[in-house]
Amino acid sequence: MAGRLQPVLAGVVTALVGFASSFTVVLAGLRAVGADEAQAASGLLAVSVASGLCALWLGLRHRMPIAIAWSTPGAALLVATGPVPGGWPAAVGAFLLCGVLIVAAGLFPVLGRAVAAIPGPVAAAMLAGVLLPLCTAPVRALVEVPRLAVPVIVTWLVLHRFARRWAVPAALVVAAVTIALTSPAGGVGGFRPVVELTTPAFTVPALVGLALPLFLVTMAAQNVPGTAVLRGYGYQPPLNAALRVTGLASALGAPLGGHAVNLAAISAALAAGPDAHPDPERRWIASVTAGLGLALLGLGAGVATALVLLSPPVLIEAVAGLALLGALAAAVAAAVADPESREAAVVTFVVTASGVSLLGVAGAFWGLLAGWLMLLLFRRRAASPPTGPAAPATVPAPSPGAAENGSGPAGSADTGSVVSVSVVSGSVVSGSAESGSAESGSAESGSAGSGSDAGAPAEAGEVTRP
Repeated sequence: MAGRLQPVLAGVVTALVGFASSFTVVLAGLRAVGADEAQAASGLLAVSVASGLCALWLGLRHRMPIAIAWSTPGAALLVATGPVPGGWPAAVGAFLLCGVLIVAAGLFPVLGRAVAAIPGPVAAAMLAGVLLPLCTAPVRALVEVPRLAVPVIVTWLVLHRFARRWAVPAALVVAAVTIALTSPAGGVGGFRPVVELTTPAFTVPALVGLALPLFLVTMAAQNVPGTAVLRGYGYQPPLNAALRVTGLASALGAPLGGHAVNLAAISAALAAGPDAHPDPERRWIASVTAGLGLALLGLGAGVATALVLLSPPVLIEAVAGLALLGALAAAVAAAVADPESREAAVVTFVVTASGVSLLGVAGAFWGLLAGWLMLLLFRRRAASPPTGPAAPATVPAPSPGAAENGSGPAGSADTGSVVSVSVVSGSVVSGSAESGSAESGSAESGSAGSGSDAGAPAEAGEVTRP
């Protein structure tokens, strides 16, 4: 009996941790790009139900623990972007286009390879720049609302040391208690689900400055590591099918205010690991249960939104920032790991974190463009032959095979490696764009996956025992 309940309980924990740890980021992002209270609640409901339905379909269809979540880095991008030209309808139009692009990535693998071709340090630096404003919120909260912020941060610190998985949910509970104690009675609304339809509008600044960065962040920081985590546990996830399903769900949820759904990373580790069930072929029950739980939790989005609105904005941002500190650390580490691309990564980070908007396009796009151009410039300069007469020099003979395999720092500069950051778990995933190998390190499970199965066809749907 215990064996039958084990994956169900694991799924319940997955849903609770996934929802509580980052729903504040979603609400903050939707409000930042122009949503009112009802529209933000509707958006949270949309991404919760869409994620749950996708997990149900993919888990039952492929008998794999394919956990689905909303795009937390995408929500952080919304916070960094702020209001877009055209207001909330233009933001909804950008969400719709992002979903279409995800579907296209599942239909045309060349688009997915184009995303993988983005230099890893530049992509990680853009993500770090997007996360920085939210991660400074705990410091601002300590100064602005110390009585409310100190219990939240102390709770997070203690549990981060002894029970890391529950640190953010516990901090959120403490924040909710402090909000309830300091707010007038009857401030929280009823439990009725909130659904608000918005007609999408399409503006060039919103499409270039929001839709494209949202697609890139969702692919690089969620779908790639989510796939790698599943491979690390011995599964061959149907990536193309998952992209089509999540992209379609994102597009359908956009008029309701949903920004994007995607493969989960930390939820994948919770549902796909041995804690879910000793038998890998039974772990899909955990992801299906998690999907059902997430959809049910989404029905209470109106209450969650009302609770958030009763608190000082900086307090909710502080909880969201605590949830993203690990991701920021991993993104910064990945951005500056390669000395040859370090300056380009720093330029990307600075431009993105500055929050500047040029021609109505937000800083994330300009940061990515600036870093890519700088990386291209310096690589071309390094590859240019020296001018003038060559000075005589004695060149030592290379070690055998060095010229052929490109070993050493010079040979490793153009391997096409891709580095992406799991926002929820703070793990770093890297993979060679040519070989398709992937490695994943989950902050919770401590497992790593790599190797021979990484380059297998995405649609194979095979399960092997870890």
